[in-house]
Amino acid sequence: MAANDTTPLIEKRSIDYIPEAERHGRLFSQFTLWMGANLQITAIVTGALAVVLGGDVFWSLIGLLIGQLIGGGVMALHAAQGPKLGLPQMISSRVQFGVYGAAIPIVLVCLMYLGFTATGTVLSGQALGQLFGVSDSVGILIFASVIVLVTVLGYRVIHFIGRVASLIGVVAFVYLFSRLMSQTDVGALLQIRHFSWSSFLLAVSLAASWQIAFGPYVADYSRYLPSHTSSVKTFLAAGAGSVIGAQVAMVLGVFAAAMSNGQFAGHEVAYIVGLSGTGATAALLYFSIAFGKITISTLNSYGSFMCIATIISGFRGRLEVTRLQRLVFVLMIVGTATLIALLGQHSFLGAFKSFILFLLAFFTPWSAINLVDYYCITRERYDVPALADPNGRYGRWNLLGISVYVFGVLVQLPFISTKFYTGPLVAALGDVDISWIIGLVLPAALYYVCAKKWHGTVPDHLILPKEQGASPTTNGLAAQA
Repeated sequence: MAANDTTPLIEKRSIDYIPEAERHGRLFSQFTLWMGANLQITAIVTGALAVVLGGDVFWSLIGLLIGQLIGGGVMALHAAQGPKLGLPQMISSRVQFGVYGAAIPIVLVCLMYLGFTATGTVLSGQALGQLFGVSDSVGILIFASVIVLVTVLGYRVIHFIGRVASLIGVVAFVYLFSRLMSQTDVGALLQIRHFSWSSFLLAVSLAASWQIAFGPYVADYSRYLPSHTSSVKTFLAAGAGSVIGAQVAMVLGVFAAAMSNGQFAGHEVAYIVGLSGTGATAALLYFSIAFGKITISTLNSYGSFMCIATIISGFRGRLEVTRLQRLVFVLMIVGTATLIALLGQHSFLGAFKSFILFLLAFFTPWSAINLVDYYCITRERYDVPALADPNGRYGRWNLLGISVYVFGVLVQLPFISTKFYTGPLVAALGDVDISWIIGLVLPAALYYVCAKKWHGTVPDHLILPKEQGASPTTNGLAAQA
């Protein structure tokens, strides 16, 4: 099942369907990819925020774990769609929103990718600046160049880097944990327990938002798996890798912030590396931080490319994207993210906290609608060829999906608490932000009720594109297209 020598190093597919003959890979690669994507400095910073913003160690750790499990479950349900459909994640949104209408959530997803790529580039620039003795700005530019190269190469190289990043990350984190444990009284920190609903739910929200934010592109990296791959096993492989990796990183962040005496904020990378001392060990840790960010930053850039290609293809009626177009898209995406990183590198921590909480308002309703439709309404019975046809089964605009999505965004507004916007009901709830819970539950329930009554025509079986030279037996249900 592993990629063979005939699998090209440079990916030739983009947002189009992956034929069965080109499927390759193993479930374990899903685990290593998502563990590598999470064993990195931005996850450490996210965990640290739970303490930096007022929580204690004990309840922050519990809140983060609960958030990981909830958000990781949502993320992994999206991952399981990849092998069955053979498509990037956001293409499937055309079933719920229409071929043109899917552009609405996709534009917002692109903004998310830009934000995450930019914030990750800031931290990587800090690490490379220390490693090579250059400014953070030069480090940012070096890192951006690497991301362009890996993103253009595509799927196979991304998975390879994910495996390497997982190995390096495990070694680095074991060492950092051993150093941290030797420098602090963990038992004493755990004994300080001052429960606060606002701080506890902040920790839950930080972890849940971290995981849910992977939802719009997680299937992009499982779509090459053979179609007969177990959905349950795909769910477990991707979900376990992401939850374990993120929780380990965030636990380190919690303890680091708790023992920092206020020195963590603004010097995140330097403080983490400082736990190990100086010299060659510090240099290796700076390298591991930068390398760990390659995986997730590439995922964000690759996902941005997929989203932009999806938007354009919806209006021009075909899915193919040339390699030159791919390069142009990637340069635009990474260039924009790099500019944001250069301009915002000195106000990173506060902006990042506000960003990852505010983006939930736009992605939880999309996730709820997509998952309810796939698992409860259509039950995996998609007409894949119709996803490229504005005049086909799914039409240009699906008013039901769009209306529920808009409702899902608006219904959260009274409960959002960020620097960008604070809703009128937040103070009455003790400054607790519960918007992401509202954004998951209410749109899911509303879409289920409405779609059960007014959904469009659903095919009897999953309809796949016809594959040239394939027999009805090997081509599954594609002959029904």
